[in-house]
Amino acid sequence: MLHEYNIGEILQTLRMNKEISIEDLTKNICSVEEYEQFEKESAYPTVDQLYLLGQRLQVNLMYFFSMAKKSNQNYSQLIIKLIDKYKKERDYKTIHKIVLKEQKSPVFENVQLKQYLKWHEGICIYYLHNDVQTAISILENAIKLTNPNMGDLTESELEILTSIAMIIYETKNYKEASLNFQRALDNLKSLPTIVDPKVKIRILFGYAQSLTGEEEYLLSLDFCKQGIDICIEEELMYLFAELLYQTGENYIKFGDRNLGRKYVKHSIYICELTKQEKLAQIMKSELARMENVSN
Repeated sequence: MLHEYNIGEILQTLRMNKEISIEDLTKNICSVEEYEQFEKESAYPTVDQLYLLGQRLQVNLMYFFSMAKKSNQNYSQLIIKLIDKYKKERDYKTIHKIVLKEQKSPVFENVQLKQYLKWHEGICIYYLHNDVQTAISILENAIKLTNPNMGDLTESELEILTSIAMIIYETKNYKEASLNFQRALDNLKSLPTIVDPKVKIRILFGYAQSLTGEEEYLLSLDFCKQGIDICIEEELMYLFAELLYQTGENYIKFGDRNLGRKYVKHSIYICELTKQEKLAQIMKSELARMENVSN
């Protein structure tokens, strides 16, 4: 937690040395009153607030934690949480900026941490520049950091393979994407345990999408059901709405419009309930499009 660090004193010293007013420092990050609490250490910034304040003060997160004399492990975990946050927001520009900075940091010399940054570098290259070939090459090299032959993949390596498969899916090469998802699923089954059930959910969802693209609607429905069952069993909302939507899309394309519409409406409701307004709007537009095509 950030209250374990002397963040307030560091913020105040930097602000005064840089001769930046609180108003200028906090604009679009937090309120002046909230920031004053940070300096007094009666409240503490979130990791993303600290990251943005650091940008204004011309220092990175590592500066705060090195000054506070805390461990590199705490710092690397906070960077990972920060990247995960921006990934949920699909803010790949910010992620890429963080990745490029941290790749120069000695904190990320550990091969697993290097792999994590390389993984997200590949994702950013694709979404920022639509450079499929370079992105996939970076992702494959990320796997090779810990597995040169790319055989018997670990859980973290399978996450990277899933990203490769998703990029291939987005190029509409559904057959090749399905082969990669199947490979990921086969590797996952060979693992003695699965630490994070979200890894399997992501593979199942991606596979279902690819199969829908191949017009294999019944097979896609089977993978959607497997994913939904895991969400329910593990009490996870991760990709739950998306799996419901994919189920509905399959039924509509298969010819059962009433059942399909029911599933899509359930998915929209969940998105609205969890404040995923953008995704809900996309689903509504897609439902209207599919119904127009069916008419």
